[in-house]
Amino acid sequence: MFTERLQVLMSKEQRRRLETESKRRRSSVGALIREAIDARVPSATPEQRARAIAEIKAMRGGRFRSASELEQIVDEERERLASRVRRRRR
Repeated sequence: MFTERLQVLMSKEQRRRLETESKRRRSSVGALIREAIDARVPSATPEQRARAIAEIKAMRGGRFRSASELEQIVDEERERLASRVRRRRR
């Protein structure tokens, strides 16, 4: 559940773009803004990221995926989650 409210000032053009995109996605402007925040603002601290990188570098054996394969997996997962959110709002 969302409990925090935030007021943001923007240009008419930015507002128009947000409304157009939210209609295209059949979601709210708020959902679009939350999605953009999650995509652009990291939730992990620099220390957590460094530790994760070190752990990945230390991995041996197994099958490793290319960067493009990993990007495709992440994109598919984001779309799957976004679709689930859109279905719940209907």
